[in-house]
Amino acid sequence: MEESNNYGHQHPLLLILNQEQMIHNQSGVTDCSRCGEKVSAPCFCCAELCGFYLHKLMDNQKGVTDCSMCGEKVSAPCFCCAEHCGFYLHKVCAKAPLELNHPFHLNHPLLMQNAPYSSGMYICNFCNKSGHKSVYRCSSCELDFHIKCALFTFNIAENNLKELEHVALQHPLIPTENGDEKLKDVSNCFGCREPLANYTRFSPFRGFNLHEKCTEIPFKLNHVWHRKHPLVLQFNSERLSCKICCQVTMRRGFVYGCSPCKFVVHIECASQSPLQVIKSTNHEHPFTLLLRQVPFTCDGCGTEGNHVAYTCGICNIIIHKNCISLPLIIKSKWHDHHLLHTYFHHIEDFRVLNCLRCHDEVNTEHGSYYCSKCNGIFHVKCALKDKDSYEIVENEDETEMPNESSIIVIESNDAGEATKIKHFKHMHNLMSGPFVGGYENSCDGCMLPISDPFYYCSECVFFLHKACAELPKMKNVWHHDCKEPLALISDKAFVCKLCWHISNAFAYECCGCKRKTCLRCVIALTPGARTCLKHEHPLFYYTKHNGKCNACGMTTHWGMAIQGAFCCKDCDFVLHLRCFSLPITARHKCDEHLLSLTHHDDNSYSEHHYCDICEGSRDPNYWFYNCATCDTSAHVYCVLGNYPFLKLRSIYEENDHPHPLTFVKKKYYYPDCDKCGKPCEDVALECSKPECKYIVHWNCVIPISLWDR
Repeated sequence: MEESNNYGHQHPLLLILNQEQMIHNQSGVTDCSRCGEKVSAPCFCCAELCGFYLHKLMDNQKGVTDCSMCGEKVSAPCFCCAEHCGFYLHKVCAKAPLELNHPFHLNHPLLMQNAPYSSGMYICNFCNKSGHKSVYRCSSCELDFHIKCALFTFNIAENNLKELEHVALQHPLIPTENGDEKLKDVSNCFGCREPLANYTRFSPFRGFNLHEKCTEIPFKLNHVWHRKHPLVLQFNSERLSCKICCQVTMRRGFVYGCSPCKFVVHIECASQSPLQVIKSTNHEHPFTLLLRQVPFTCDGCGTEGNHVAYTCGICNIIIHKNCISLPLIIKSKWHDHHLLHTYFHHIEDFRVLNCLRCHDEVNTEHGSYYCSKCNGIFHVKCALKDKDSYEIVENEDETEMPNESSIIVIESNDAGEATKIKHFKHMHNLMSGPFVGGYENSCDGCMLPISDPFYYCSECVFFLHKACAELPKMKNVWHHDCKEPLALISDKAFVCKLCWHISNAFAYECCGCKRKTCLRCVIALTPGARTCLKHEHPLFYYTKHNGKCNACGMTTHWGMAIQGAFCCKDCDFVLHLRCFSLPITARHKCDEHLLSLTHHDDNSYSEHHYCDICEGSRDPNYWFYNCATCDTSAHVYCVLGNYPFLKLRSIYEENDHPHPLTFVKKKYYYPDCDKCGKPCEDVALECSKPECKYIVHWNCVIPISLWDR
């Protein structure tokens, strides 16, 4: 064995000439520590017996092929296997160290290894390109770098610009080979993120796009905004916001940072002096730069800050730089009215105001978005969280979405309450309750049991809750992705895209995609606190809650289009959207009285915990329907059936039958279905002609297209 060049390894290498000299390996075959492929003698091994093996290499002066280590094209001069097995290495790759203490990542060394993921692919955290060969990796920070990316930036850090001479410099006035088309994909410098065309630059090379000036920026920087420690140029291994512009830094590229203090600034922010005075279009006075780094609460957005701040000495306001340009008025999908930005809001009745989006308290001593019409309030970060959820109102006189009322008031009482109305979805006038005929009817808008206050028709069987009657003809909702408004419709069978119940009551239909949402979901998901008759505290809807529902016991409900739940902030009470809208009372042939929705069974005898309809077992901890007089108890959907929100006695004409069909639900006599021959025990369609005995299960004739509407 003879000693050779160590090719970047920390120990000397020995050339093994035959299989008998293979150390720690009886088979004579092991893995190459560079490429991971099998290697046998002749090859190199570590003289210190650390387990390092390398294909035997020799200079290759001809041809073009792929480097077995980095996967890029390699041409002469390079290394190739002396046995001509197809193994090739760039000279740079052959000499690359297995462990790299990189100046731009001081916390941990970068270790060379084969592609560390099961897919065999990784994304370089410098150039953002994929790779499938060897990689420099920091497993603690989950950073991956191509070999050339790691060495390229290492040479920049060491100011070893001679190593970069193979990368051509491009002058901004001299086009690259592909002109502007080439720069569309690589338009910004990885260092300062400014456009490449602004300065002399390194032309794209394996995704490298750096201004020449960015290779000459200082490695350490003493900055006025961080006097405790110097700032060090480093890879952005953590997604921290820049302490000057407050923007979250990109995953790739360089930043100046102080790791112990979690302090980061962009290169361009560190090199520029902040404006001393900024005029605001939304505030009557200019803002002046505060030349001290002090902790503060921003009066614009209400969040904490400990970096660059601007102040208005006249109004005693301190604010983030970015918050100077907050929009004054916005139109949000989370609210029906325009929202106005205020730096503080006086509350005369000392009540707590909760954000209508996140439900946390809003500190009204600082900035918020407020509705003067209904006292709705939002945190600034909640109101502006999603760019698609709001629009900036440029003109203060701009009208809101036409909130065309669904009703015309015909008569009112002395208190100004409407006692007689005309609703655009009903042919007759409606009177305000109470109605002497009883309360066993359902609202034709939401299909829930009628309760005060409500309107009824004295000429036919038609009821509307006051809240349902007053809903506008057009509405925006936060839980629908389209930018188009929703229009109020009725008398069409549809599937609600939120709760997946089939109904033919009122619904809101998107004017764009035609998706429909039932009134129960629209009302329930209106931002703000909600009450439930089975719980003493107000409930709030959280969009990403995955807790166990107190009504049904399920962690997540099947078919829910949005994964969330109504939660109590005072206790652990949770309700799914479907369970929140269950009818409080229901009627079933199993009992002569109305059954009431019950949340807990106090009877401790296990033999009592069964359903009086299906005779199956029943968990007493979850909701069920009960008759207190007769002690009848039943599962929720044994009482309601499969289609609890279909309007009985209504006409259905989308069928091949020659006569109009009526929705019915037989109680005592169950004729056989004309389709399947089984008894019609649940909702069915019956011919409205007395002489025609046609009847079918609704389940047998549901059009498939209904699920696509």
